[in-house]
Amino acid sequence: MKHLLLALRSHGIQPTAQRLSVARFVLGADSHPTADDVWEKVKQRSPTLSRATVYNTLNLFVEKGLLRTQAVREGALVFDPHVARHHHFVDEETGAIYDVPWEAVRVTGEKTLQGYEVRDYQVVMRGKKRQS
Repeated sequence: MKHLLLALRSHGIQPTAQRLSVARFVLGADSHPTADDVWEKVKQRSPTLSRATVYNTLNLFVEKGLLRTQAVREGALVFDPHVARHHHFVDEETGAIYDVPWEAVRVTGEKTLQGYEVRDYQVVMRGKKRQS
């Protein structure tokens, strides 16, 4: 709990019970949950926590740099606690999203986009696990 308090405060976020409940789940998640995933999980421990509070808290965490949003799941925005640069692999059978280290993928050609300044990019790979 102490590390969550420090994480929130170091990002300029005033800790509240509601924010700590959301942080406890989303900052420790190995997955890339949607806002509804977070709300479903958090309300098990905090049944009075509203969906709006969860959404507002997630958006605050993104604004302050504690989370990133990713559009890697079809039709849904997911929240990623891994804010350092990295790529993603989406398992098309399970829907699971896995982080891929930045240095594992080499991208070339961004300099050929004449007239544009590339600010950021990421590679999203889709597929399925090979059968052994």
